[in-house]
Amino acid sequence: MKIRRLLLVTGLIFGISLIVSGQNRKAVKAYETFDAGEYYLAIDEFKRAYQQITDKKEKLHIAFFIAECYRITDNPTQAALWYGKVVAKDYENPVAILYYADALKKNQNYEEARSQYMHYKDLVPDDPRGADGIISCDQSLSWIENPTGYQVEEMKFINSKSFDYSPAYAREDYQELYFTSSREESIGNAEHGGTGQSFADIFYSTMDKKGKWSTPLPLSEPVNTEAEEGTPILSGNYNTMYFTRCNISKRKPLGCEIFKVERQGQTWGKEESLGIASDSLVIAHPAISKDDLTLYFVSDMEGSTKTPDGKNSKDIWMVTRSDAQGKWSSPVNLGLPVNTPGDEEFPYVHADGTLYFSSNGKIGMGGLDIYKAKKTESGQWEIENMKYPINSSSDDFGILFENDRESGYFSSSRKGKENVDIYSFLLPPLKFSIIGTVKNEKTDEVIPEALVKSIGSDGITLEANTSSDGSFRFNLKPGTDYVFIAEKKGFLKGKERESTKGISQSTEFRTQIYLASVEVPIELENIFFDLDKADLRPESMVSLDRLVETLNDNPTIVIELGSHTDFRATDEYNNDLSRRRAQSVVNYLIEKGIVRDRLVAKGYGETTPKVVDKKDNEAYPFLPVGTKLTEQYITSLADEDQQEMANFLNRRTEFKVLREDYAGK
Repeated sequence: MKIRRLLLVTGLIFGISLIVSGQNRKAVKAYETFDAGEYYLAIDEFKRAYQQITDKKEKLHIAFFIAECYRITDNPTQAALWYGKVVAKDYENPVAILYYADALKKNQNYEEARSQYMHYKDLVPDDPRGADGIISCDQSLSWIENPTGYQVEEMKFINSKSFDYSPAYAREDYQELYFTSSREESIGNAEHGGTGQSFADIFYSTMDKKGKWSTPLPLSEPVNTEAEEGTPILSGNYNTMYFTRCNISKRKPLGCEIFKVERQGQTWGKEESLGIASDSLVIAHPAISKDDLTLYFVSDMEGSTKTPDGKNSKDIWMVTRSDAQGKWSSPVNLGLPVNTPGDEEFPYVHADGTLYFSSNGKIGMGGLDIYKAKKTESGQWEIENMKYPINSSSDDFGILFENDRESGYFSSSRKGKENVDIYSFLLPPLKFSIIGTVKNEKTDEVIPEALVKSIGSDGITLEANTSSDGSFRFNLKPGTDYVFIAEKKGFLKGKERESTKGISQSTEFRTQIYLASVEVPIELENIFFDLDKADLRPESMVSLDRLVETLNDNPTIVIELGSHTDFRATDEYNNDLSRRRAQSVVNYLIEKGIVRDRLVAKGYGETTPKVVDKKDNEAYPFLPVGTKLTEQYITSLADEDQQEMANFLNRRTEFKVLREDYAGK
């Protein structure tokens, strides 16, 4: 992938061992070019060999390496095309299926990618990349459907037709930006065989009073040279800059080093290598902590995590020192869970200590995804994917934050294979509100001029009256629990709850609060007793606990608990059974702390048949609204099941308000 090879490619050798036969001599130059890390140049050489060679097995092998070149130089469209050809011919190495799935995923073709990951998992069940790929496809689709609140915008004034990436603030007011670019103005203007771009340099741009960025210009020597420079980062006081330099040599991979320079007025002084490791190794992508005492970087030096084929992957390492003038310690690998058998790159340290980095070795959306890592009290890293839209199916990396807010810049290839650009991001302040309607519980009609109170866990209470359509609205605060209580004369108070805790997106909530009229009996739903007994069944407790809450919310009411039976059995039996059942409900309420003086138990037996209301009709359409479920009417129903449903409706427990002036003892 070309992004990962920028400022790294010259230090890595793929390592191909081939037995050159007469059949494949024409491909020797292509393999050598590939072996030297010049993947961009190798594409045409492999294609020429592909056209000339007739041996089907060797032709298939070359097709695989064409796909590899496109994969490494981050051209997922062409990579998917060539891997698809290879997979269709049953290529002997199943890794082609894995890379085919990866390319499809980077093209945001998640459904087909998932299918190929399943195929690879079946062939190589011990390799977790198959199962992880399946999860990543499912998760990516979910993240796209439910994006985070970040607003992302391309930095058109800064970006060019070449690669632009890894921004860094150069001033405390965030009005000057350094970044890496391979545009034509670079000093090292020779073509890089690994990317097809010019050798990168560090550029800068400043913002004027109107918020417009100036035309980017390269830093002068000694920072920029004929070699490749990039990934700058500045110290907490902006007087020291760390950056990567990769030396160049025709078809001879050399190492990368981290250098530092000190500010001297308006320019930079002489560069100095940190000397972290041998200059033949890759030491790149510096990130410095706010106190300048911890430096993170990327390397595939010995001790790095091994890839599935036994090579060193690129890991994040760190060195520390005791003071700003002290000597750096020996490198320490961050280990799991930060590093993986994939590549971890482009670290950045937020002012609050959070480590951000990119990885293609974790479950993500496509190529490199941006992750953030925080240390727990026990010293372990907790890793979190930044999700969509910060991440995409393409490569996303090189993130940068302002110290005090969720705003900054990052790099991405989301516009396509020829574009690596810088994007701004901003997480606007979360906005929460709730729109509700107060309705009559019995008739479902709206209730205007009801008083609604919003009571927050932050101690703030607000009030509003419902409009003519029964609606109300409140603005809410993040991280707060709310109770909304509605009341109006002639009705019992009603309430609903909502919370903004743990919600990371601006949200407009919807709710309805139902009020029960004190003029009519109110049926308690789901009150059940054992057959021919007055013992409450456990499933009744939910409804009765809601009644307890209603009584506590309306402390001045005295209620009658009335129990009703169907017409079966004798009047004497039904009256006694209903009285005992009503008393069971009263006893339960008393156990829950309701004062006995506020409760009256009464058994009605079969004397008060139910009158069918709108809700009953919706549940049992064969019963017309307003019908009184007398014994005569029920027995007139031809269907026994309908008769049983009608009897079921008659077996009910209700309460009605007797007084509204209870003052307590």
